Amino acid sequence: MTLPAPDELIYTVSELTRRVKRLLESHWAALWVEGELSNVKLHTSGHLYFTLKDEQAALRGVMFRAKASRLRFEPEDGQKVRVFGGLTVYERQGSYQILATKLDPLGVGELEIAFRQTFARLEKEGLFDPAGKRSIPRFPRVVAIVTSETGAAIRDLISVLGRRAPHVDVVLRPARVQGEGAAEDIARGVAEVDAWGGADVLIVGRGGGSLEDLWAFNEETVARAIHASRTPVISAVGHEVDRTISDFAADLRAPTPSAAAELAAPDRTALLEDQAGTARRLAAAVTRLLRDRRDRAMLLSSSAAFREPLELYRRRSQDVDGLADRTTAAIDRMLERRGLRLTAASGRLSALSPLAVLERGYALARRADGRILRREGEVSLGVRVDVRRAKVEISCTVKSLREEIPEEAGENER
Repeated sequence: MTLPAPDELIYTVSELTRRVKRLLESHWAALWVEGELSNVKLHTSGHLYFTLKDEQAALRGVMFRAKASRLRFEPEDGQKVRVFGGLTVYERQGSYQILATKLDPLGVGELEIAFRQTFARLEKEGLFDPAGKRSIPRFPRVVAIVTSETGAAIRDLISVLGRRAPHVDVVLRPARVQGEGAAEDIARGVAEVDAWGGADVLIVGRGGGSLEDLWAFNEETVARAIHASRTPVISAVGHEVDRTISDFAADLRAPTPSAAAELAAPDRTALLEDQAGTARRLAAAVTRLLRDRRDRAMLLSSSAAFREPLELYRRRSQDVDGLADRTTAAIDRMLERRGLRLTAASGRLSALSPLAVLERGYALARRADGRILRREGEVSLGVRVDVRRAKVEISCTVKSLREEIPEEAGENER
């Protein structure tokens, strides 16, 4: 038998959900929950959504933009984390979730994970490629520095540069080097110095400190500003054991700020010593050269050409005369041979000439139009024919034609 429910015990869905929400929020306002991340999604709104799970259960979670933007690493599926926040109910779906205000990775620290993620992403983009590194000028005139104006780094840099290269101008762009907004200020400083264009080399860095103190130089915005700079950049962050992402993005990494000053400008004293050594070596080389030239001049002055120049001239003149005589004789012999060959060729050509045939008693008959008569049928009665003998040309008119002339008659007619 089912009893009717009293009216005062009947709730709407909204009323019941609100009661559950108030109970959860009052009893579980602040707690730590440990588990594995899954379904991680950073919404375009900036809110971070995720599911926290273990082997037997799952809990939805959300971290609103104000807190999510301050995370130093990127939450990923499969990460073991510890979440701090309070339980609440998302009334529209009727599901409970944890409203996270803090999210810490387990095993590896938050900053270590952030370093690895940022490094891997920028390396994939090519920001650390050695092929893109610019060379540091050997003799800079202006060195710019982006660092804190009150830190130990700027004192060390100015001291070393003043001692090694007092002729170099130093320009400081003060910047915050740790804490909120430090990375953005450093990046702006790099961009401003590069846009100014008056520096030959730029040093970016600070003195030593903890990983948290140096963290601004691990931020992506600083690495991109260094990579985009047209002015060569030396990164000098912390001590020799410290490595930051700006070290990889810079054109050159210095283990300390003092070392950066040594790398940026050569030691004037060492340069002067090198110059003096070069001058000494140059003077010694010139002395050796002059000595060698003097010895050669003395050797030449003792040769026959200098002792008896007139006799040498006479011998060479006789040699030239003999060469001229031999050349003239050779040319005469060559012309004689060419003349004999020309005479022989002329004789052969004369023997083949038609005029030579006419000299032997033959005649050449031509029509009035100049055509030579070679066979019968090329002439007819009444046609004028020119007959050419060796020394005379006779004009005739054909009055009769005979097809064959007896041999005896031909002899008499000739």
